[in-house]
Amino acid sequence: MNQIDGKSARALLLILSTFTYLLFGAMIFDKLESEDDNRVRDEIERVTERLKNKYNLSERDMHLFEAIAIKSIPQQAGYQWQFAGAFYFATVVITTVGYGHSAPSTLAGKLFCMIFALFGIPMGLVMFQSIGERVNTFIAYSLHKFRDNLHQQGYTCLQEVTPTHLLMVSFTIGLLVIVSGTYMFHTIEKWSIFDAYYFCMITFSTIGFGDLVPLQQTNALQEKPLYVFATILFILVGLAVFSACVNLLVLGFMASNADEVTAANREPPSAIVLERFAR
Repeated sequence: MNQIDGKSARALLLILSTFTYLLFGAMIFDKLESEDDNRVRDEIERVTERLKNKYNLSERDMHLFEAIAIKSIPQQAGYQWQFAGAFYFATVVITTVGYGHSAPSTLAGKLFCMIFALFGIPMGLVMFQSIGERVNTFIAYSLHKFRDNLHQQGYTCLQEVTPTHLLMVSFTIGLLVIVSGTYMFHTIEKWSIFDAYYFCMITFSTIGFGDLVPLQQTNALQEKPLYVFATILFILVGLAVFSACVNLLVLGFMASNADEVTAANREPPSAIVLERFAR
């Protein structure tokens, strides 16, 4: 029990440390990049008004011009480098998703981004690994309790909790997270069901092509704080669950390889793997 409490406390400390690190990164990115971002936007606005007055452009022509000019701004959802957008960017950095929807433009911002990633990525990896281990431990504990309750009621259908059961439950939780994310992005971003599902899978694999990026609707970062929070939480929770699945797959692969060289009179390594999470 003390070992479990110690590991849980370690996981909690890692979560708090990572969150604090993200807050720190968001504040610094806000400080370094906001002024340049505002300057670009103000310049585009001045040029737009000057062209509109000089050439008597129609509303249709202005919309066409804005569609072209907006490409010079890295984030269409509002002011990218104000705190909400900076926190979103910092999350994308330490998770290594890297959508490519925005990037620092100032020398100081680029330098800080390199340093921030250098320390933040290892911190994020350790945190997700720790959370994944805690998730698997909780699943194993819950399955054992469920089995004991069945036995007390006279049912013997579940004689033993195996690593396969852990994988099935872990993948089911992961599927539920993906389904909830698919529904959220389909509803809010107006993506197709397939595109929303595709985005979730690409994000959790940390590939992050950037062909689909949430929070790109006009002023979403400033006008939809709950959606910003839900998106960031979705990325972090999804990667933690994905880490739990990978943790089980790696341990299962190692156990299956070890089975080939384990003596017949010794306890199978798969049982040792399960015992690790059941403690």
